[in-house]
Amino acid sequence: MIDLREMAEAIDSALAEGNVCLVATASAAGMPDVAFKGSVMVFDTDHLAFWERSGGQTLSNLIENPQACVLYRSRERGVAWRFFGGTEVHAAGDLRDQIMARTVEAELNRDPERTGSAILIRVYRVVAGRNVLQSRDE
Repeated sequence: MIDLREMAEAIDSALAEGNVCLVATASAAGMPDVAFKGSVMVFDTDHLAFWERSGGQTLSNLIENPQACVLYRSRERGVAWRFFGGTEVHAAGDLRDQIMARTVEAELNRDPERTGSAILIRVYRVVAGRNVLQSRDE
C-alpha cells in the first residue's frame, strides 16, 4: 500500500524551498527525457500531480507512454525520494480543475491562459537510495 501523506509537506513546499522536482519520462520508442516541474504536489494518499504548462516533450512522452518517475531531493531535509508510477493526462474536466486549483501560483502565473494539462500519477513504488520504502503490485 502507498501512503504519501508523510511526504506531502516536503513535496508541496519544494518550489518555495528551491528543490524543484524532476520528472523523467520516455517516448513509446524508449527515448528518455527529464524536466524540472515546479508544480509537483501530493494529490492524495497514493497520487502525485503536476501542472504541465509547456506542452513539450514531457507531455508528448506521457501521451505515448504513461510511465514516469519523479525525483525529489532536499539537502536541508536530508531526504531524496524517487516515485514511480503510471500517469493520466487531463486536458479538460473536473480532475484538471482540481489539480489546477491546487497548483502553486508561481507555476500558474507562467500559464496565464491556463492552456496546460493536469497530470495525475498513481504511485506504485517509492524508493530512497536503494531502499524501497513503499510498493504496491501493478
